[in-house]
Amino acid sequence: MKRAWIVVVVGALALSSATFYWLGARRAGSGAAMPAAAVAADKRVLYWYDPMSPQRHFDHPGKSPLMPSMDLLPKYAGATGESEPGVVRIDPAVVQNLGVRTASVRVAALARDVRVPASVGWNLREAVTISARVDATIERLDVRAPFDAVRKGQPIARLLAPQWSAAIAEYRALAGADSADARALLAAARQRLHVLGLSDAEIAGAHAGAAGIELRAPLDGVVAQLAVQQGQQVVAGAPLMVLNALDTVWVEADVPQAQMPGIAAGTAVEITTSALPGETFAANVQAVLPQVDPATRSQRVRIELPNPEHRLAPGMFAQVRIQAPVGATHPLVPDEALIATGAATRVIVALGDGGFRAVPVRVGASAGGETEILAGLSGNERVVTSGQFLIDSEASLSGAMQRLQTGAEFAPHPDGAHVEPRQ
Repeated sequence: MKRAWIVVVVGALALSSATFYWLGARRAGSGAAMPAAAVAADKRVLYWYDPMSPQRHFDHPGKSPLMPSMDLLPKYAGATGESEPGVVRIDPAVVQNLGVRTASVRVAALARDVRVPASVGWNLREAVTISARVDATIERLDVRAPFDAVRKGQPIARLLAPQWSAAIAEYRALAGADSADARALLAAARQRLHVLGLSDAEIAGAHAGAAGIELRAPLDGVVAQLAVQQGQQVVAGAPLMVLNALDTVWVEADVPQAQMPGIAAGTAVEITTSALPGETFAANVQAVLPQVDPATRSQRVRIELPNPEHRLAPGMFAQVRIQAPVGATHPLVPDEALIATGAATRVIVALGDGGFRAVPVRVGASAGGETEILAGLSGNERVVTSGQFLIDSEASLSGAMQRLQTGAEFAPHPDGAHVEPRQ
């Protein structure tokens, strides 16, 4: 008896469900076929559209041209929802379960606070190459290793050169002559020594009877490169050493091309190094080098930094903060809200109550995790920053994402000018 009663109850519930479903279907069918005047009495109808092709609008109710058994659906004034073309609607509980997060679109000037790694290097404008001006032998070498410190005027090497010796002997022979012809020859001999690369001080030392020619440091600094050893014979033009000053250094940073707008000579920067924690060096961009690295698509920025105490050494790593000038105000969205689809970029705008719409946008500069929107958004919208692809999966079950993909897209323009959206 108990089993029989269970069967009866289940059958009654099934019959009731079928009855309510039938009544609801008749009511929905009669409502969809309601005349335009009756619908307008409740809500103003903008148009009717084909649910199989939402882009097709009709000015009267009727049947779908693609599926005659399906009624056209009305679009009411001010109404949004899954029936609206380009909009997908997902139950708010499902949206919460998917972990969808949104962020508000704010209108402001992009914070041009660019932070990039850099390295300290020699100031090559203060580099001096010491070379052999004639064939010579290095009689004495006063600096024996790279990075030896030198002072301006300090002896760095003594050279013996036959060509110099002959010219110096001629100059000495004419030094005591008093006739006009002898003085003219003396001037010519002195000019010859200048052509051979001797300075007035070196000529004066040779005139005093010094053996060989002594080379002296032209600046305070260090021996950045040493190419010879004592006793070595060198030919004319061979480099002996390179001297570099350390009173100033270059700090060079590679800035991504997308972050270059607003950065130019004179832009203020702040430099920090891990070798000197807690210290910040203020300076300005000296030059933006006119070349873009084809591998990294970055452009090099050069900063000349005073280094009076020689605490900054070439090769140190540094961090550069570039404070670029503030530009015009634009809607700003988080970088993670952007969806790149090849030639176009889109964001998904949250409409509320589980409604979402894909909106094509034209992007500008990026900095600090935000990107400028030059066209497509006006501000104060809410964009999806997490779960866009989960929305795509959820919407694909009903085919609504196809409607999302039919929104207007910004046509690319070669000179970057604004082009109105195309449908």
